[in-house]
Amino acid sequence: MSAVRVLLAEDGSAMGRQLRGLLGDAFQVIGLVQDGASLLNAAQQMLPDVVVTDIAMPQMDGLEAVRRLRAQRPVLGVVFATVHAEPQMVARALALGPCSYVLKADAGEDLLPAVRAAVRGETFLSHSLQQHAPSGQQPH
Repeated sequence: MSAVRVLLAEDGSAMGRQLRGLLGDAFQVIGLVQDGASLLNAAQQMLPDVVVTDIAMPQMDGLEAVRRLRAQRPVLGVVFATVHAEPQMVARALALGPCSYVLKADAGEDLLPAVRAAVRGETFLSHSLQQHAPSGQQPH
């Protein structure tokens, strides 16, 4: 089986290097871009299996970039890696289709399973978000 090809979009260079480091042993990281417009261009040229993207980025945010990418490739795996834990932001991301939503503070533990879930077209939430879900939404 060939390695899963991952394209990263992160506007902070230090965080981009950290995310690349976390992914590098398990997946083939094919590029790192720093804004949403570059993510669109790179994804169209490189055809990744999964994009791992920040939400807040210059020129075009990650949500809009993913909306446009999914219009072209509905089965594209998506992982949002973000600091935004607000329920309305999570809901906006999940409204774009199956995706993983990882808080940057949880990336060390959650990023690899999030990418694996994205490859399978499944939804994955950071463990911190699962702990704060309303009681009716937690697994029993």
